[in-house]
Amino acid sequence: MEKKLNLEQEKIDRARQAAGTIARGVVEEITPRTTVAVERTILRLLGVDGVDVAEIPLPNVVVEKIQEAQALPCGVAHWMGRAILATGKSPQEIAREVADGNLNIMDQPLYSDEDIRRALEPHVREGLEWIRDQRRRREKFLETLGTGPKPLLYVIVATGDIYEDVIQAKSAAEQGADIVAVIRSTAQSLLDYVPYGATREGFGGTFATQENFRIMRQGLDEIGEEVGRYIYLVNYCSGLAMPEIAAMGALERLDMMLNDAMYGILFRDINMKRTFIDQHFSRMINGYAGIIINTGEDNYLTTADPYEAAHTVLASQFINEQLGLRSGLKDEQLGLGHAFELDPEKEDGFLLEVAQAQMAREIFPRAPLKYMPPTRHMTGDIFKTHLVDGMFNLAGVVTGQEIQLLGMLTEAIHTPHIHDRSLAIDNARYIMNNARHLGDEISFKPGGKVQKRAQQVLDEAVEMLEKIADLGLPRAISEGWFGGISRSPQGGKGLSGVVEKEENYFNPFMEEMASEREGSSRAD
Repeated sequence: MEKKLNLEQEKIDRARQAAGTIARGVVEEITPRTTVAVERTILRLLGVDGVDVAEIPLPNVVVEKIQEAQALPCGVAHWMGRAILATGKSPQEIAREVADGNLNIMDQPLYSDEDIRRALEPHVREGLEWIRDQRRRREKFLETLGTGPKPLLYVIVATGDIYEDVIQAKSAAEQGADIVAVIRSTAQSLLDYVPYGATREGFGGTFATQENFRIMRQGLDEIGEEVGRYIYLVNYCSGLAMPEIAAMGALERLDMMLNDAMYGILFRDINMKRTFIDQHFSRMINGYAGIIINTGEDNYLTTADPYEAAHTVLASQFINEQLGLRSGLKDEQLGLGHAFELDPEKEDGFLLEVAQAQMAREIFPRAPLKYMPPTRHMTGDIFKTHLVDGMFNLAGVVTGQEIQLLGMLTEAIHTPHIHDRSLAIDNARYIMNNARHLGDEISFKPGGKVQKRAQQVLDEAVEMLEKIADLGLPRAISEGWFGGISRSPQGGKGLSGVVEKEENYFNPFMEEMASEREGSSRAD
């Protein structure tokens, strides 16, 4: 793309180098550890599903039995492999017998590591082949149906009833939406398990379950065929069950996942050790499945001053980029988040916003940036809201954004009505159609307000990243460098679910995904 901001490449390189150092420190910290959520995810990928008589998910039942025996440091794959060899049964059958009290998964004969891996191999292969097949299906749909013009229009449904969500999602697609996100039920991120089956009651959203994913995917495929374009499905791969939801999304062909440990640490008070471990595996799964992640940098501007803290968004984008690449994500899967949150009363606020959006576009040219709508300064004045959303849409199309989450008229008052979403889509389509190539026709004054603002934000981000590279990310978070929120490495929810690995620990899915990625890189 055309470079319009006169950003210094040397500073961008310094920022990436510092972010790489930060990400390397995080990976070194998490590598010797696993979590209960990672181990449950291994079981899900091995085909374990369902609940026991008390409606506790079978992956939780098995992992908790092993954890109670203080045997989880070996990894669930070790114990499952031994049980397969001893019984000749499938992982699903073994999990069911454990739940029914008919099998003690730890009371099995000893076998060599080689035999254990060999016993697991067909089940690992089957799980990965299912994910690869879903990825091929997506690619076929995209080839035959195509998508809408960019920026892709992203809307939400949030009824609490998955069947009502499907109706609303289909309606949104008919109105022109390209991407539908099913908002999760309030506080699901704090549940250390994944609910089971189709759900019809939620609070502020609908529970993320594998069956709900399947139902919505089927509905969007149906309407996609009718409207003649592929409709992307989004959900929330975050919280204490982060990697499990990543696995479920991969198995049911979700297309995008909100996936950002920093959001969970800062805004849900989830322990940073726990969630960085969970994030790494979840992003490996997302990368393998061809899923685009969405990160949550936009949220920093809801708790910190949008003008003063703009550089923290850019710094976090650099860190998320490096963490994502180390997990196996491609640049094209990095939906890095940013937002339009400047005060509408601020003089030249639109110029400042264009500077921020254009800067992100130039620094991450291959990433499908996720541009979030303004919410911080919205009021009950729906006419002003509609106008501010229109300026946000104009900034999005002028700066070449790819994923545009639309603002709604009554977002600051209550959960928006269906007609509010329709008006939001009309607003975006009108502006983006009329200004489709405006960005190609304009440049920015050398040394003017837009260039100077972007250069200032980059300078501040470089300085911040180089300081964090010296301090380490955990200390920076504990000192409140992001969003003005401080979290302790030893605090937050979920720390008890972090486990130190023993020497013979292995995660067969992580190993296979990494091996295939290395083979693909050599082929390239």
